[in-house]
Amino acid sequence: MRILISACLLGICCRYDGKSKTCADAAALAEKHQLVPVCPEQLGGLTTPRTASERLEDRVISRDGMDRTAEYALGARQAEKLYDLLRCDCAVLKAKSPMCGHGAIYDGTFSKTLTAGSGVLAERLEARGISVYTENEISDIGK
Repeated sequence: MRILISACLLGICCRYDGKSKTCADAAALAEKHQLVPVCPEQLGGLTTPRTASERLEDRVISRDGMDRTAEYALGARQAEKLYDLLRCDCAVLKAKSPMCGHGAIYDGTFSKTLTAGSGVLAERLEARGISVYTENEISDIGK
């Protein structure tokens, strides 16, 4: 399988805080699958590091009150183009992220409160019927 994957899960320092969220299970996928690492926030023109953002309904707002919806939308579209161009089969994206989260994301209050929903990219892929997993669901791939 060819899998689009959040680059931060593979040890790339591209998260909002300039760090990674290395996940051994994600890296182990490379033993059996082709991985396509991507940081949609960077593809949308955001810097690393950058101010933390959360989804608030259909908007993405940074902790300092800046509306980052346009950058998130651009990054999601660009990542989706890579998915299509490279004929990926599914995606493994960073849990809880306003871009990549799947099923549960932070609620926009910056209080670490989760709400049902998905990040901008995950939502776009899901709408197309594409299988999206978080790093916590890697064992479900192919089931």
